[in-house]
This record gives sequence, structure tokens and C-alpha cells, in this order.
Amino acid sequence: MKLLPTLFYIVVSSAGNSLSPLQGRIPQTVEELWSNYDPRREALEIEVIRQWEEDSAVIRYVRYLIGTFKGVPAQMAAFYAFPKSGKQLPGILQMHGGGQRASLTEVKYYASRGYAALSVNWGGREMASAVPEDPNTDWGAVDPTQNNVPGYFSLQPDEKHLDPVESPRNCNWFLLTLGCQRGLTFLECQPEVDANRLGIIGHSMGGNLTMYVAGTDARVKVASPSVGGTGFRTEPYYHLPPQIRQVNGDRDLFRRTMSFESYAPHIKIPILHLGSSNDFHGLMDATYATGQLIPHENQRYSFAPHFNHRFDPAQEISRSLWLDWHLKGGLALPATPVSEWQLKTADGTPIIHVTPDDLLPVKRVDIYYSVDADPRARFWRDAMATGDGKSWHARLPLMNLEHPLFAFANVYYQLPQAEKLHQGQVVEEVCISSDFHQATPVTLKQSNVKSREKPELLIDDFTRGFHDWFSLNPDHPTLWEHWMRKVTDPKWRGPENAQVALRIRSEAPNVLAVVLKENAWRGYRGQERTYVTEVTLQGGLPETVVLELGDFRDTEDGHSPYSWAEMDQLAFCARYVDNRRQSNEEPQIIAAQLWQGPKPTFERLEWRVSGGR
Repeated sequence: MKLLPTLFYIVVSSAGNSLSPLQGRIPQTVEELWSNYDPRREALEIEVIRQWEEDSAVIRYVRYLIGTFKGVPAQMAAFYAFPKSGKQLPGILQMHGGGQRASLTEVKYYASRGYAALSVNWGGREMASAVPEDPNTDWGAVDPTQNNVPGYFSLQPDEKHLDPVESPRNCNWFLLTLGCQRGLTFLECQPEVDANRLGIIGHSMGGNLTMYVAGTDARVKVASPSVGGTGFRTEPYYHLPPQIRQVNGDRDLFRRTMSFESYAPHIKIPILHLGSSNDFHGLMDATYATGQLIPHENQRYSFAPHFNHRFDPAQEISRSLWLDWHLKGGLALPATPVSEWQLKTADGTPIIHVTPDDLLPVKRVDIYYSVDADPRARFWRDAMATGDGKSWHARLPLMNLEHPLFAFANVYYQLPQAEKLHQGQVVEEVCISSDFHQATPVTLKQSNVKSREKPELLIDDFTRGFHDWFSLNPDHPTLWEHWMRKVTDPKWRGPENAQVALRIRSEAPNVLAVVLKENAWRGYRGQERTYVTEVTLQGGLPETVVLELGDFRDTEDGHSPYSWAEMDQLAFCARYVDNRRQSNEEPQIIAAQLWQGPKPTFERLEWRVSGGR
């Protein structure tokens, strides 16, 4: 094993403690919190639990010493993989999301791309391929895992926390960050790794850890968090409740030492933010606001429109290419598209202009805008951009000036060669998002913006497929689901006493599940409810299905909805599984029959109102 210079290795015995006592001084800033910690100080005491070879890669199930806390050693399990016979490889540290575990899939994927990759099992769930006697992550006398959920927003002492007084070191994130920093020490000690080329990635809660590690460990050369690590979580936004409503302890101390906006100014490396436009955890607006605090100018954003906690391939591949560029000298990604908007125009309709970088051929430009203040629930309207091959623009007509206005653009570039994702999926384009634009109602009125839009009864004619939807398992013959948020937009919201009509063609007789979600992600507005109905399709010819509110039933109490007004999502599913049941009840399956024949053709979706709107 390659060792670092001896001065970095002062071995602390298991009977001691890896962190010095506070000695009456509570850290007040990020700098003070991390000033005395050196992740190279202790020996790693690495165990190789199992090793095998697969697809020209060496894979190891390993464990290393995180540190000793309250006199008890803590150890981290992980998967480590690298190309067989590889030398001087760049290293990747991957941090899993909440409820997940170290990813064998991730380390194998990055090994196939020429990396030495370590995926740490910070949450302690059973490792993939483990057998009963295999050792796992063991935090010893402390517990920063999801078995101790209150600890993520707490500074107070507890039997599973580190300090006996209120301290940011009692927050779960502190110990988890420390454990991941030790993962970087593991990587730089491996003989096949070039210690000067280390990158970090993480999804969801792992995205949080990516930001914490990037802001505290100078060994990191490039980072890419996804749907996590966004700041301002304790702050209300457009009068909406904050993500973190309560902190157990000094709220201001938590902000100064554990908020992502406090770590962002310390990140001085290239960073790509991979996101979903409607993510419940990594809020889009907060992602951009946090990015503005990062001093390094080489940043990118890649947002998947309409999705929550997922990505399309064109967004997902951006992360791999970002790492290749900065750790292997690979293809440089185009710069963030230049975007400007005009709120003051001759006819009172805002216009946005987008000029992409010409580093790669541009395949298309999509410009989106929304009038919903809630990032999780908003529908992103496609503004139908037009361009001349060098620049694009779009008008953003509005219906009501009492709502804020938000806009961004996605530029899709043709890749010089096809790339592969984790499951071998071939990707031929990459998406880079523009900056994020927003204007308050006050700003809109001061800019003499006019309200010219009218409500529409036509929801979708499907001439662009499911462009306005987000699809789950779209290629699966019996598990496909198509969801849209368009019905929450005032322009397409269902009128009182309206019916919703779908023209559809199914080749064979089938049962279609139709799902409505009310107050989805809007607990501040009322109880979230799911309403469903089953529709029998005769098959063979196009047929029109007409549904009214009374056709739907709440999956919990059997009641029908009273109004379309607070519906946030509409879905058509081959099979819908409602998991919102009591712990002793089986999930409810709607349209339980397997879909027969090819997927249906959706032709038209609209509101029908007797006597006009």
C-alpha cells in the first residue's frame, strides 16, 4: 500500500479519541469547526473483506477506520473498484442517498470509465452481496445514520452525539463528512491511484455530503452533487414554509456552521450541479442561489425538466463528462448558455434570449417558464423557442400579474461520440442549463408587463409526445406511467363542473389507471390526497374516455374530490401502486391486470365544459 508522508500519520489508539475536546470553545463558523481536523492523521486500518474480478475490473469489499469517538472505534464499509492493471488512475468518491447503501453499480461503472472508485456505506445498510458474517459500517458510540434522524437538524447533546454540550459537532452531517473525508484518504493511499486527481459525487443526502466535503477538503479537484447540497433550507421562500422548520438548538449557529450556504464560499473547484426542476430535496431555486456563493467560476447546471429526484439521459451523462474533463483531460463541456430577459417590452410580454456556446453542435434549445412559487409543484411551460442556429428567443405571455415569474433554458448538444450510462444505455447528447431568472409580482408590475393570456381547455394534443410530462418506466410494457403537472397551472386548471376527456387508442382490451394528486408537496395548503379510477378500454379503435370528479375515489377514505382547483398532478398508468397504506396493509394496486399488447397511443386530452367556461 502506498503511504503518505509520515507526518500525516500520527496513530491514535482505539482507546483515545480522534477529536480534541472543545475546551469551552464552541465552534462558531465553518472555519472554526474544521480547523483542527486532519483526515490523514490516523492510520486507516484497512480490511479487505472480499475481492473478485468482473468485466476487467478488480472489485473489493473493504472497511476502514473512520476514527475513535467516546473511546469507541468507528468503521466504514465500502465498495472499491478499479480497472485491472490500472496505474495512476483518477479517483472518485461516491456518496449514496438517504435510505440507500454503497453502490456496487456505481463503482463498476466508473471503473469501466477508467477510474478507481470508492462508494462508502455511510448509512450502514447491509451491503450488496454480503453474507451474514461480513462486517459492515459500525459507528460505535455515535450514530449519524438515519436511525438517528433528529440528529441531522440538532446541535444538542445526546447519548449518540459527540459533545456533552450544544455544538455543531453534534449534528449528524459533521461526522458523516468526516467519514467521507477519510474515504478520500483511502483513495489517495491506493497504489493504483493518482492522489492529485480526486473527484467526488453524491445523490440526494449524498449530494449534501458532496457539498460539505467539497467545502472542507482541499484534496478534492472536482465535484458534482445531484439533488442535494442546496442552501437556505431554514429560510421561507415566497411565503412558503422552509424545508427545515425546526432546529434543535441555536438556529443561527446551525446556519453559520452546518448550512450549505455557509460551505459554498469555501468551494474553490469546478462543480456541476445535476438537478431535477421539481425536486423535493434539492430545490431548483436554492441550487442556483447556493451556486452564486461559490467563488470558482467554472460551474455548470444541468436540470431535467418536470422530474423529481430523477434525470433524463442527457442530464445524467453531464456528470460523467464533467469528471472526465477535469480528471482525465476529456471533452470540455460547453459554457453555461448566455441568457437575458426583457421584462419591459413594447407589448408588455416578457422576452428571453439565449445564446449557447458553440463548442459543440446545438441540437435544440428549450426555454421554460413558470408562474408557481413552489419549486416542487410548479409546471414548466415550454415557451416554444425560435432561433437562427446561433441564438434563440421566446415570449413569456402571462395571465395574472399576482404570480411571480421564473425562467430557464436547456441547451442540448450533439456529442462527438456516443457515451454509455450505468445500464449500458447509449447517450448521444448532453444538456447544459442556463442561469435561472425570477421576477416578483412587484417587479412585473413596475416593468409594465401586461396580462394577455387566457385559460385553455386543450391540455395536450400529444404532437410532441410526452414533452410536457414526466414518464416513469416509459419503455416497460406493463409498468409505464405518464405524469403531468400542467393541471396545476392557472392556464390549464380544470374549470368548475368540468369533465376531463382523453382520446386514446389501445390495440387490445385493457384497463387504464387514471390518477389525480391533490396538494402534492403542498402540505401548507391542505392534506395531500390521491384519487384514482380505472377505465376499461375496448381496444382496436380510437375511443374517448370522459371522466368527472365523481368518477375518482380517494385511496384512503373512498371520497371523491370536490374540485379540480387544487389538483397538482394527473397521470395515466398501465398499473399504479399506492403505497400510502397502514404498515400492516398491503399496497393498493390500481389496474392490476397486466397491460396487453403494445403501449397505447394518446391522441388528445382536454377539458369539457357545458355551456362554455
